[in-house]
Amino acid sequence: MTNDPTTAPGRSPRPDAGRLRRHVEFLAAGPRSRRRAPDMMERAEAYVHDELTAAGWLVRRQPFDVRWQAGATDRHGHRALALKPRLHRRLRGANLIAELPGRGAGPAVVIGAHLDSVSGSPGADDNASGVAVVLETARLLAASPVAPRVVLAVFDMEELGLIGSRQIARELVGDGGVRGMICLESVGYFADDPGTQRLPAGFGRVFPEASAATRDEGYRGDFTLVVHRRSSAAAAEVWKRAAAAASPSVSGLLLRDPRPDGLLGLLIGLAVPPANHLGRSDHAPFWNRGVPALMLTDTANFRNPHYHRGTDVPETLDYDRLATVTEATAVTAVSWASP
Repeated sequence: MTNDPTTAPGRSPRPDAGRLRRHVEFLAAGPRSRRRAPDMMERAEAYVHDELTAAGWLVRRQPFDVRWQAGATDRHGHRALALKPRLHRRLRGANLIAELPGRGAGPAVVIGAHLDSVSGSPGADDNASGVAVVLETARLLAASPVAPRVVLAVFDMEELGLIGSRQIARELVGDGGVRGMICLESVGYFADDPGTQRLPAGFGRVFPEASAATRDEGYRGDFTLVVHRRSSAAAAEVWKRAAAAASPSVSGLLLRDPRPDGLLGLLIGLAVPPANHLGRSDHAPFWNRGVPALMLTDTANFRNPHYHRGTDVPETLDYDRLATVTEATAVTAVSWASP
């Protein structure tokens, strides 16, 4: 008989806040970077590989070696991706991709998060929190006999300009099939006090409804932002309902990016900076290739005072609500991937 109440016979598997905390504590023991902290990055990668394998997933390590890549710097700081451009002469890294055996073929739903952090930051929220949700979602899906085809992706070099996710998006879309993508980007920090949530400059003009909803709630940072486009609106609604029904409940604030999927959406974002904030993570390369995607986030530097700092440590996160983020993500992936 199992001693784990989250997988006891006769009940559906449930996310475990304690497991999530253990994942974050291990991953956020120090900064993780292929260039600036390679030993810690290799340690974190080995941990993720072993955890996914232990959960029954087949894991592939996919190295990449790319040249002359437009991207960003991963030095310590608060600036947004668009404000810290860099041209990388050569980058060598590796992504992890995992699938459950025997779950069929056809288009998959990708659940992904980036493993690296900026220099000087242990990156508990950004983004050990997202990777922890991927690992706990892996356990839930492996225990579910009805889970359709889902691909888990752990990206390298997000902080350098979405380098790893560009490689995976190119491969998976080229292989024939991604139904949708869920990106977990800094999802563990919540703040219930009024005035803890800020908005980007110009946000109210471009997104008046979401801005008004945030104002009406007293600018409290107690929600998960669910960024979507028209192509992923139904999946966003599924996530919101699942998070509201979980315990503890988490409010999902839906924010529709009005841009179309594909190259045109990318170009519009360059011309309208407030919209470009919505493409600051690993979902963007999927959007740019025409794949419907969601980004789940606590809004990072617009809420979390520890963003990209040495104080982004495990003690600052809310693991009960992170468990709800996990549950809603698993529910959405199964719903989205089902025919």
